[in-house]
Amino acid sequence: MSEKEIVMRVDVDDDDGRRRAFIAVSVLSGHIKNSARINSISMAMKDKKMKVTGVVDPFRVVDKLKKHWHVEIVHVGPKEADSKSSEETLNTYPPYNPYWTNSYMETRKEEYPSTCVIF
Repeated sequence: MSEKEIVMRVDVDDDDGRRRAFIAVSVLSGHIKNSARINSISMAMKDKKMKVTGVVDPFRVVDKLKKHWHVEIVHVGPKEADSKSSEETLNTYPPYNPYWTNSYMETRKEEYPSTCVIF
C-alpha cells in the first residue's frame, strides 16, 4: 500500500468529540497484523473535515468513525505536497491497544530471602 490522504466530513460537535474521533482513528495504527501506519490526523472544526494521511485503508477509518458519527468521504488519493493551513495537527497519540501492558516485575534476592538459588 502507498501513502494516502483521506479527507472526510465528520459530524463532530465539540472538542471532546474531536478528541474521541482522533483516538478512534489512531487506534488503527496500533494493530501489528494490520500493518497500517498513520502519519498525521488533522481536523478543521469550522468545516468539520478530518484529514488522515498515512498507509491505511480508508474503509477501516470510516468504519471506526461511523460507529459514533455520521461520516462522508470527500476525497481519497495520494498524499499531496505539504501545504500549511489553519488546521490543527495532532501527532501525539501513541498507538492504543488495551491488551498491551507497560508494567514490569522485578524481584530481588534481598526482598525474598527464602528463594532458592542454584549455581
